[in-house]
Amino acid sequence: MSSLALLEQMSNYSTEMVDAARANDWDRLTRLEKQVASLRDRIGVEEALAFPSRPRRMSEDERARKIALIRRILDDDKEVRVHTEPWMDSVRQMLSGGVRERNLRNAYGDNDGDA
Repeated sequence: MSSLALLEQMSNYSTEMVDAARANDWDRLTRLEKQVASLRDRIGVEEALAFPSRPRRMSEDERARKIALIRRILDDDKEVRVHTEPWMDSVRQMLSGGVRERNLRNAYGDNDGDA
């Protein structure tokens, strides 16, 4: 599969990731992220294998399409972050609150009604 076809598929997945993030469907978002990562790795391998043995020049149309796909993927990534970063911040706060509480208990002892 060509790197352009792989980018097309990545772009489709990134659009689905935006939908999943908007719906707070973290499981689906995670699955899609793994699929995008797999395609990204394949693009790297495809280009590394093609470069020394059979360099191929892209047409202007292919080049323009590749640039548009990359921009769209980056825009989708920005949109996903708009939805995931607040959620991640709340998770961090929740986890750090639990750590602080545990540290206080450890520092001052657990007095479960011993007073």
